[in-house]
Amino acid sequence: MQIRTARMADLDALAAVEATCFPAAEAADRETLAGRLWVYPEHFWLLEEDGRIVSFVNGMATDEPTIRDEMFADPSLHRPDGAWQAIFGVNTLPEYRRRGLAGLLLREAERDARAAGRKGCILTCKDRLIHYYEGFGYRDQGVSASVHGGAVWYDMTLRF
Repeated sequence: MQIRTARMADLDALAAVEATCFPAAEAADRETLAGRLWVYPEHFWLLEEDGRIVSFVNGMATDEPTIRDEMFADPSLHRPDGAWQAIFGVNTLPEYRRRGLAGLLLREAERDARAAGRKGCILTCKDRLIHYYEGFGYRDQGVSASVHGGAVWYDMTLRF
């Protein structure tokens, strides 16, 4: 398996993985992913097996300490020198889950964020995943203002 950052040629594969991993109301569509890839492809961490993308993590850099819903759809909000690395999605194809692959990519994103001098990483998750992200050092900041996809989210922060 190989970890790398994304390129526009990955768009269709990324859209397919995203659609498999998230409910339609929460998944980034092809157009949204294309916008993100155009602006910040280096903020997509992909794991490939035999040339197939099986897992990926993506997000943008921001100066804001929590994720706002507008960030998901508007790549112009990306700040290359932002204080925080936002994580929008942690995607692993079902047949590759429970192997630690998402964790490898989260750690890769964390390493890149540290190297860029950021304060840490932020994400939102559902209550059933709070414990999972706490295992990576994230702290639960409570219910998020985000209502992305009509769900209840929790703000999680990993401070360096």
